[in-house]
Amino acid sequence: MQRRSNAYHISVLAVLMAIVIIQNIVPFFGYIPLPGLSITTIHVTVILAAVVLGPRDGAIIGGAWGIIAWIRAFVAPTSPLAPIVFTNPLISVIPRILVGLIAGWVFIWFQKRHQKVLGMTLAGVAGALTNTILVLGLIGLLYSHQAAGFYQVNLSKLMPYLLTIVASNGIPEAILAGILTPLIGTPLLRFENKSLK
Repeated sequence: MQRRSNAYHISVLAVLMAIVIIQNIVPFFGYIPLPGLSITTIHVTVILAAVVLGPRDGAIIGGAWGIIAWIRAFVAPTSPLAPIVFTNPLISVIPRILVGLIAGWVFIWFQKRHQKVLGMTLAGVAGALTNTILVLGLIGLLYSHQAAGFYQVNLSKLMPYLLTIVASNGIPEAILAGILTPLIGTPLLRFENKSLK
């Protein structure tokens, strides 16, 4: 039974890793480009990994996403701002690892209280907001002058501008993750429980 459990675990991890790679390569699948930035959908895959496999594997999938985003910033940027900020692993990698960790921990906390669906929903929202807030916050903190010039806003208005992006992009991304995580995660968890019996 342990061998079967390990095989299932490795299979799901490999499939989710492949999905993250495809989302990074296929145009409009993982990033929807907009002027100056792009709306992300990859975080949903990372959150699902954290919910189905746990925070550690969520962090692994998130780390893979971050490393791919870091490499893409050098060779095929997803936005004009990417070569400026995403070449820094503090912005491209660390927040993506934390998406998996935080989403996984949120789900575990609610699962222990027998509230799986609520846990998946809130894990989706928390994971998405972790990505948005950390990435934009670190851009504002580490690259305020470059970002202000790129967005063509006064430096004193950069933080309100970034908060507007959080509201206009981050909140829809969080809502999307909050809806999709239980819709996709529930059958995956059911299938996992059946395959382990």
